Amino acid sequence: MIRTNGRVEVEKLASVYGITTQTIRRDLSALCERGLAMRTHGGAKLAPTVSNYGYQERRRFKSEEKEKLGNLTATLIPNDCSVLLNIGTTTEQVARALSKHEDLILASNNINIINMMTESKVKELIMVGGSVRKADGAIVGGDAVETISRYKFDFAIIGTSALDDDGAVLDFDSREVLVARQILRNARTKILVCDSSKFQRSASVRVCSIGDLDYFVTDAEPPAAFRNIAESHGTRILVLENTNAK
Repeated sequence: MIRTNGRVEVEKLASVYGITTQTIRRDLSALCERGLAMRTHGGAKLAPTVSNYGYQERRRFKSEEKEKLGNLTATLIPNDCSVLLNIGTTTEQVARALSKHEDLILASNNINIINMMTESKVKELIMVGGSVRKADGAIVGGDAVETISRYKFDFAIIGTSALDDDGAVLDFDSREVLVARQILRNARTKILVCDSSKFQRSASVRVCSIGDLDYFVTDAEPPAAFRNIAESHGTRILVLENTNAK
């Protein structure tokens, strides 16, 4: 439940399972001792981690929020333009939301997105070339970087694995980061979309700074220091809880 929802509450768990709050607290303490969770006032939340979860598990995590983030991000994209989407479970939801747009030129290094968009109204569908990582359908490495360098897109949409309060956008895999950087270099408008749990995670490879991007789309208010850095560089933050996105 913690991995699916990001956090849990003692009282609610006790009610769901029909056991005492003392038992729930002991169980949460055991999870925290194993590094799987972190205690909060009245419950626990997902612990910061330096490793990534499996792709299917990441798809399930905050799936409702990701769908709404996809819909909100899609409102930034007009018809009749070019869009490049990076790998990730949230960017997949953006692609799904874009499927009804008209006359898009859409490219991605995510096979899942390419397969999803074959039945859409896109004018042209471009699959970034290179080696396919079977675990998640990502195309990464030097060939992907070289392919992207041939194009200039109106919009780039990327996700990320972790965010720091100092504005750093971070990931785990240096090969993914090389592709993400090339995506950003070859786009006129740069958009980062991810849920707020990324502030609770840690990764070691720097993609860029939030100030290098035009938009940051997320589901909850970011830390004040992060917002200050973004706004000082002209990055616009769209927060799901402050909109009517469905």
